[in-house]
Amino acid sequence: MMRPRLLPRVLRVFTVLVRYRLDELVDESHVMRPLQWARMVLPRPGREIAAMPRGARLRLALTQLGPIYVKAGQVMSTRRDLLPPDIADELSLLQDQVPTFPGGEARAIVEEALGAPVTTLYARFDETPLASASIAQVHAAALPDGREVVVKVVRPGIRAQIARDLDLLHALADLVARWHPQADKIRPQEIVGEIEKTLYHELDLQREAGNASLLRRNFTDSPDLYVPEVHWSHTNERVLTMERVHGIPADDVAALDKAGIDRKRLAEKGVRLFYTQVFRDNFFHADAHPGNIWVDTARVDEPRFIALDFGIMGTLPESDRYWLAENFMALFERDYRRIAELHVAAGWIPANARVDELESAVRTVCEPYFTRPLSEISLAEVIAKMFNTARQFELTLQPQLILMQKTLLNIEGLGRQLDPQIDIWAVAHPELKRILARRYSPLHALREIRRRLPQWLHELPRMPDLLHDSLKQWSEGRAQMEIRSQELERLRLAQHDTQRRTLAAALGGALLVAASVLFAGASPHGRWLSAIAAIAGVLVFAFAWPRRER
Repeated sequence: MMRPRLLPRVLRVFTVLVRYRLDELVDESHVMRPLQWARMVLPRPGREIAAMPRGARLRLALTQLGPIYVKAGQVMSTRRDLLPPDIADELSLLQDQVPTFPGGEARAIVEEALGAPVTTLYARFDETPLASASIAQVHAAALPDGREVVVKVVRPGIRAQIARDLDLLHALADLVARWHPQADKIRPQEIVGEIEKTLYHELDLQREAGNASLLRRNFTDSPDLYVPEVHWSHTNERVLTMERVHGIPADDVAALDKAGIDRKRLAEKGVRLFYTQVFRDNFFHADAHPGNIWVDTARVDEPRFIALDFGIMGTLPESDRYWLAENFMALFERDYRRIAELHVAAGWIPANARVDELESAVRTVCEPYFTRPLSEISLAEVIAKMFNTARQFELTLQPQLILMQKTLLNIEGLGRQLDPQIDIWAVAHPELKRILARRYSPLHALREIRRRLPQWLHELPRMPDLLHDSLKQWSEGRAQMEIRSQELERLRLAQHDTQRRTLAAALGGALLVAASVLFAGASPHGRWLSAIAAIAGVLVFAFAWPRRER
């Protein structure tokens, strides 16, 4: 049951919806229906608000509700393929029309955070903000040496406000967990937990500075993306000072055309950047709405993006990244059997699921899309429908994938704004194939072995004892099972086969370690021996690997 102290906050949300004539949304929510009686006592909207377009009313309501709702509106604004144009246009204003706080307060926060007067820290500090967002606002300034910078300052009191909103979201998640029939698959508390973690990460500007620094290093001298330099001497948890850059917002099509930018080429670069960040670097900009992505006007012939606002960055566990890449490749190649097998192998669907039935369901959803020209197919839409279909097979939602999914939606929406005829599939497929070919190449495997070699050598003296203990336990288990039924006899034989494969794998591992040691040497002779040992190790692994039964 909802805690009494939260009821006023729920009523506040409902009051704002009624004020802006958005209360019809409540009718569609089972959780909120008990509050419908409140319409009788709440005042109806005034004539001025009633005359506003629905998009403007929604934007104003989200702004009044606070940062979490503003963030939701920012994400929604990029999906022009899903939203009516009037609503998308209004929600896009959330990116730069959040109310400001006084410049004098910003100056005081900077001085308190950095421990020195603003006149000492900067040659110039403009109290009129350049932009204002839901977490912080940005002021133009100049360093004592004359370099132009921007100073990002966290809003006063925002941490307490976010804590109150998150408290309410957790309470609503409890209601969903209690009453929704698919709550175990939706996992509402884990989703709210991801939102909470993301917002608190955004509050730490030193963390954002670290994100910017890493992304800048990943794209040093890149013709596709530029990341401004962080000035660490003027940065901490509440203040971030970065190089000032100039460009055109990526969704300002008229300005891009006027500047002579090749939008088609730019759109293709945006798609490639998504796959590079996710699958090459495992570090991607996860708040890529047009307000945070500009275009460098100084590079007309070779257009590139400029990234801003690094508060929300995404990473994925190595296993999830692998399964995602394989799912993308299978979808590009229309291998529905492979998609079904990958969902089970990744643990997203229970192991007892009927793979053939899942394959048929995925084919039923995806195949109609391929009757259209590829330039008209929304990859994000196909993936969303595919996951919705998989929920019938007890798909477990992966909270760590939320940012990646949101980023894919943003990038595709932006790409279609820049070039409505872009063939997402034709751009994405070869790019992902190229990245995976490099990532899982034999040379990359040898480099990984070389990187991990010191740790393996540290653990190596303990391996004989561990192997002996394991074999002893298996042997004792086999001796006990020999008196069992015929079914247990099959288990014994399976364990015997496991022992054989384990010993072979140990030999293969030893050969690979030896290959790494030889590879680390400088002589060409040692390199040849390294290659031979590596090939032998791979062959031993191949013979030891269990054969797939048909």
